Amino acid sequence: MAKAYIPEEMFRMTTPASRCSYLAAEKSALTYRVYLDISPGELEQLIRRGWRRFTGHIFRPSCPACQKCVPIRVPVQQSELSKSQRRVMRRNEHVRYVIQPPTVTDDHIRLYNAWHDERTASRGWHRSRVNAQQYWENFLVGDYPSLHEMLFYEEDRLLGVSLIDVMPNSTSSVYFFYDPNWAPRSPGTFSGLCEIEAARQAGREYVYFGYWIGDCPSMAYKNRFQPYELLEGYPADDEEPNWVLHGTRSTH
Repeated sequence: MAKAYIPEEMFRMTTPASRCSYLAAEKSALTYRVYLDISPGELEQLIRRGWRRFTGHIFRPSCPACQKCVPIRVPVQQSELSKSQRRVMRRNEHVRYVIQPPTVTDDHIRLYNAWHDERTASRGWHRSRVNAQQYWENFLVGDYPSLHEMLFYEEDRLLGVSLIDVMPNSTSSVYFFYDPNWAPRSPGTFSGLCEIEAARQAGREYVYFGYWIGDCPSMAYKNRFQPYELLEGYPADDEEPNWVLHGTRSTH
């Protein structure tokens, strides 16, 4: 197998260990690689090795005594809906989506601020409302041709925005926010199923859903997309990643 080409970053750094936001008993640290630009194919090689992209940063965990953040992906050609996922699809049968290069509109800002206000009230998040410039700086800055948005509409009303990286053989979920009034219809599961279906229709093999932590309830939905694959360890750039298949086609 030909060696994958992975470009050298501008610089790399690892953060000091601090309290983990997912597992209170653990300390977390992240290693960052900073790029001004990176092609979709180059990014895909990093994501295959457990890295994630958010704005200009490529990162993955470097926690001192914990390896519970496990990269997870779904082989979309094998994926099949469970009964509960079919119910989610039926509850959202009038919701449509479009995939396009990222934009910033008044609807984006209204939706993001409403979603973040709800998270502040329900989960104690730090209040963080944004304007158009701040939204651009938070999510869209940099030259990343992989970055697209998946917009979810019911009639003409914007319900949700999923930022995704579209690469030659896969897509990767980056960030998702939605109208709080949509919450009873399981928008997180619905958006994931739509990402899987869109990748399948485009002939891609995988959808990456970031990291999965078995002990974290908020991540429990990720391994309900079955079957799924988990990455063994965090391979170096010159090592071939080993993804292991788990799960069966769910029937519950």
